[in-house]
Amino acid sequence: MDISFKIDPEVLIGSDTVSMAGTIASRHGSRIMIAADHNLDSNTVNRLKDVLIDSGLEAIVFDGIEESSSVEMADNIVELACAAHCNAIIGFGGEKTQIIARMAAIMAPMRITAFELLDGRIYHTKFFPLIAIPTEGMSAFSMTGFFIASDPRSRMVKSIQSPKNLYSAVIIDSNLFSFLSQNNAAAFVTESFFYAVEAYCSARGNFLSDALIERALTFYVKILRSGSGALAANAEVFAQASFLSAVGSSASCPGVGAALSAAINARTPIAKPLCSAALFPCLAERLVSARPEKMARLAAMLGAGKAATVADTAAASVEAIKRTISALSVPISLKEYNISLDHLTAASEAARSLDLTSNSPWTVSEEEVFKILKEIL
Repeated sequence: MDISFKIDPEVLIGSDTVSMAGTIASRHGSRIMIAADHNLDSNTVNRLKDVLIDSGLEAIVFDGIEESSSVEMADNIVELACAAHCNAIIGFGGEKTQIIARMAAIMAPMRITAFELLDGRIYHTKFFPLIAIPTEGMSAFSMTGFFIASDPRSRMVKSIQSPKNLYSAVIIDSNLFSFLSQNNAAAFVTESFFYAVEAYCSARGNFLSDALIERALTFYVKILRSGSGALAANAEVFAQASFLSAVGSSASCPGVGAALSAAINARTPIAKPLCSAALFPCLAERLVSARPEKMARLAAMLGAGKAATVADTAAASVEAIKRTISALSVPISLKEYNISLDHLTAASEAARSLDLTSNSPWTVSEEEVFKILKEIL
């Protein structure tokens, strides 16, 4: 197929790139809103604030975003940013922080609420310039024209359209990836790997996405095979992998696995990386049938060895994935949480209705989704 491809934001990757935040933010005005992750070390947030001040800017900090925060938190950011006459927003933190900051940047010029945005309120071409400084790498939806958020009223996932050129810049500073030294780091890296595999095998895949994501996959495999004790030493490699994966996913896109992971997380107290880890082998089995050549290449990356046929080599990728995840002590089942299948039926149907489902290289029926849930529960 023909490919029309454009990267909207300026992207800076490397060590101490956060030092450039003031230079970039100053292009938009003198007052900058920092929407920060509450779990970030105060010294880290103060460093960013000082960088902005040294550039002659005024920094207003909102640091109340936690992993359990509802997207309604975006209303608070909009209120504060508008009252302080801010010119741009910096999203500083993990995936939840980036989602809330992205919503706030869209909502602010119109003063609409998070619920209005979730309900499909049409935004105009005005928005606050957004600078993303992720502390967990770039997500699969960092550079796509939409992103997924959970509606707290129904605890269902919804897709939100993102304006073109919303992002002014993305600053990826590997020194900020403190999560790599935490207990959940292995699950988080596994989730990033899972999303990359889904995007690699997507029905929307093309030579550009394949080239970018194949390189990202080799990086992810290197990190995962280094063992949980060495994750922190691979921060720079993870930064590169997440960037390549995000750009590749903007030309392709993950599928039903990413949608189900978000849907289960929205409906239960289970962390999303653990949902993704449980779904990974189930989705891999289906990708083996739908994309045998690509899954055979993945098997080779994982060291599974070459079998007599492409189909047999591809099939070996599933066990290789299971071994890799198990070696990191990441559970590949959600049975210990005792979640009722009935409790997730409506949520899974909401996930299946997302456009993401059409990216999966097979027809995803209600029965198929139900079968997947039974396998992991």
